[in-house]
Amino acid sequence: MAFTIAVESPLQDEVRALIAELNAVLLTLSPPEACYHLTVEQMAEAGVTVWIARDEGGAAIGCGALKRHTAGTGEVKRMFTRPQWQGRGVGRAILAEIVAAAETDGLSHLVLETGDRHPAAWAIYEKAGFSRCGPVLDYPESPYSIFYQKQLGRASSAA
Repeated sequence: MAFTIAVESPLQDEVRALIAELNAVLLTLSPPEACYHLTVEQMAEAGVTVWIARDEGGAAIGCGALKRHTAGTGEVKRMFTRPQWQGRGVGRAILAEIVAAAETDGLSHLVLETGDRHPAAWAIYEKAGFSRCGPVLDYPESPYSIFYQKQLGRASSAA
């Protein structure tokens, strides 16, 4: 079954439900103090772009966001694919959209924080050229967090 990906507002009931599902999943894997969620309202702010994957019937099946920070840094946020769609390339395709947008915007690198119990996410990030690093932005050191970074533009093409 095919899917499409487009930039959409997170302030839609169906997207709110998708984000609520993501939050519930994350809270089964990490304690609340180690979950750094953007709310849908924060996802709708300037400087954040949200991609929604939809199945052929138009149902939301996955999401991801790019949050722009100062100094050429972008952050990958709110990556999620509904369980029945996992393993079909949805997350990989959303991440490719985020990386392409960051490069188009002239960002020099992308960073992200993910959980210590998310091996499927690690595989997607590592296949996309992200490498593990220490804490990024203002995230604290935590046994529950894994951090990644990826250089963009000329720095990444030289690798």
